[in-house]
Amino acid sequence: MVHRAFTTRLSSLKVLVAAALVVAGGWTGALAADEEDIWPALQKDLFGAREAVEDTRAVTLEAPYRAEDAALVPLTVRLPAATAATAKKLMLVIDKNPAPLVADFTFGPAAGAGERVLETRVRIDMYSNVRAIVETNDGKLLMATKFVKAAGGCSAPALKDTDAVLAEAGKMQIKVLANTADGQREGQLKIRHPQYSGLQLNQATGYYIPAKFLRVIEVQRGGERVFRMEGGISLSEDPNIRFTYAPGGDETLVVTAEDTDGRTFKGQAGPKGS
Repeated sequence: MVHRAFTTRLSSLKVLVAAALVVAGGWTGALAADEEDIWPALQKDLFGAREAVEDTRAVTLEAPYRAEDAALVPLTVRLPAATAATAKKLMLVIDKNPAPLVADFTFGPAAGAGERVLETRVRIDMYSNVRAIVETNDGKLLMATKFVKAAGGCSAPALKDTDAVLAEAGKMQIKVLANTADGQREGQLKIRHPQYSGLQLNQATGYYIPAKFLRVIEVQRGGERVFRMEGGISLSEDPNIRFTYAPGGDETLVVTAEDTDGRTFKGQAGPKGS
């Protein structure tokens, strides 16, 4: 079943039906494509009575207006230093995806207080608003929104052999990059994983491939958390996350990930020459 900690906030009937269909491998397009604005209901599911306020001075989101590949849509989120200093969590939401909450990133002390940048790739199932929502330490929700024209990303065919792909799952490439202009470090994490959505057909058998995806990624620097990501099916195959963080005495990045099958993967890397 879909991981409970990730789905409890998605309590509306339509979203629960969608999640159940994903896990069962029987998605039939239950969410109506002609719903023009599902955000009010979705916002209530995610945050209860709290309202996310559009504020592009506090958070910016870069996304293509028309995606080249709906299964690999690049997103870049930027938090200026003033926002980063109080940012507790970052959430990525795609309104009309079967599972709208792509991921949430909970920051730790090693995330730093300079400008914070996070880049990744997502799947988009139909033309939709994409949102980056920052939760601050005092509970405020600050949001940036982009409309993206893309379709079919969550059900794009899995073209590689299933057994071979799963055998490679968890292999990591971790890079510690040069300092940014304001003295922050920059890192990049690539993890091999098919991120099966439950909506994809096995081209050989004609049956749906059961959902299997990375549900947690924890990144630490010198024993302190940079971020903990809890994710779902809307994160692209072979997740690729580029991020900034604070320098420290121990520059080693340590990554631990777990998927929905309960498999745990680990990797680490330090700066070149360390």
